[in-house]
Amino acid sequence: MLIFDLKAVGNRLYDLRTKKLMTRADIAEKAELSDRAYADIERGNVNMRLETLLRICAALGVTPNDVLTVEEPCAFTEPVLVERMRNCSDAEKNTALKLLNVYIDSIK
Repeated sequence: MLIFDLKAVGNRLYDLRTKKLMTRADIAEKAELSDRAYADIERGNVNMRLETLLRICAALGVTPNDVLTVEEPCAFTEPVLVERMRNCSDAEKNTALKLLNVYIDSIK
């Protein structure tokens, strides 16, 4: 799920930074930001440009996906998926399989 709340994004940045045992000053320096600017971003007080997000991600050694998304529990279990597919025609099953393959290939 995509995170839209600035405070939640700031909390993610804080968690990622502290797991890497880095200070705010470390990230600010590597991302070419002032200590104050990075602190305001991490506190969720200000929004940031995409370029800034990318520099912060590089400084942390993470992807924007690591910062802007959280894992959601899978809505389908395998038995549920199999049951739903069982109710499809052969053409629908083939289409679903093609779509699934395209999606899986795109995330690799």
